[in-house]
Amino acid sequence: MQHKIDLPIARRKIIHVDMDAFYASVEMRERPQYKNRPLVVGGSPQSRGVVCAANYEARKYGVHSAMPCARAYQLCPEAVFVKPRFRLYREVSHKVHEVFAQYTDLIQAISLDEAWLDVTSNKTNNPSATWIAKEIKAQIFDETQLTCSAGVSFTKMLSKLASDENKPDGLTVITPENAIEYMLNLKLRRIPGVGKVFEQKLKRHNLVYGRDLLPFNRVELGIKFGNMGTYLYNAIRARIDKEVKVNSKRKSISVERTYSDDLIFGEEMHQELAHLAEELLRRMNSKVITGKTLVLKIKFSNFEQITRSHTCDHNLEDRKQIQSLALKKLNEVQTSYKHRKVRLMGLGVSGLDSAQDTSKHEIGKSLVDHFQK
Repeated sequence: MQHKIDLPIARRKIIHVDMDAFYASVEMRERPQYKNRPLVVGGSPQSRGVVCAANYEARKYGVHSAMPCARAYQLCPEAVFVKPRFRLYREVSHKVHEVFAQYTDLIQAISLDEAWLDVTSNKTNNPSATWIAKEIKAQIFDETQLTCSAGVSFTKMLSKLASDENKPDGLTVITPENAIEYMLNLKLRRIPGVGKVFEQKLKRHNLVYGRDLLPFNRVELGIKFGNMGTYLYNAIRARIDKEVKVNSKRKSISVERTYSDDLIFGEEMHQELAHLAEELLRRMNSKVITGKTLVLKIKFSNFEQITRSHTCDHNLEDRKQIQSLALKKLNEVQTSYKHRKVRLMGLGVSGLDSAQDTSKHEIGKSLVDHFQK
């Protein structure tokens, strides 16, 4: 049975730019002696840290981002392990975004190393998004000595899928004429929002490729898979068409915990504070954000809430420094409220300095939520 799908309507020209193994590539640029060796950015394999990035040599051994450094060492003991230098990565990202800004002001970042650009109307008045993508790639390399991969299409989803096709240093174009064929031959697990658990659910229904969904109409997929069914129905028809939104400036980042048993001031609270400091730094690093003001938040058992803050003349980028300042603020609270019990404690950083600030990033929003809204 033939399942005819109408050609999608192209309203926009979108480029998705993804820097190739960004953190690791910056480190190899700065230290050429590591260029042809497996390189892992993330700290010592003896630490509890995780991999921030791995170059393509290390990836051959199965090393990937978010993997414990100890596991990465087991997979590739000859790898060079280096600590991340987020300030340097922000500086390089800023240079990349200066290139983007020469072509369009409609820039939406997903993370420090990738962004969408809407070049439907652009500063060069060039009607070819493919030509602009080639120019951007060449200019980024000239100014940073780093490669990137670009995807060109008429929707954000398609352009992102395209940029993954020929890494590193690739350029792939998906046109309205070949978009449906591309999506029907695409493995469903590559569609943003289809994680490992949902992929297995699809496989139980013998659904692996986009074309496997064709026998089902929108209602049937909705009944089988809820909102994800409707989402996939539209995805394989290239109908998910979201605008490139210039990102708003983030004002703060924080972490907090509510305790089932109230805490009292003392060693236990100090340990909890250390956990909060570690989690806060992890979130800051994942979003490549730093800031100068540390905020401690306390909610007592009677629901009264207080905050204490400290502003430094430099960015907070070190766990020990964050923990030390937080402990100082906690001791101030203890002096005045030592007999009170605590049901919630939080740590945050404001006065942010990030690629988001200089390049209008919006970091931390999942692609799943983004495309489904």
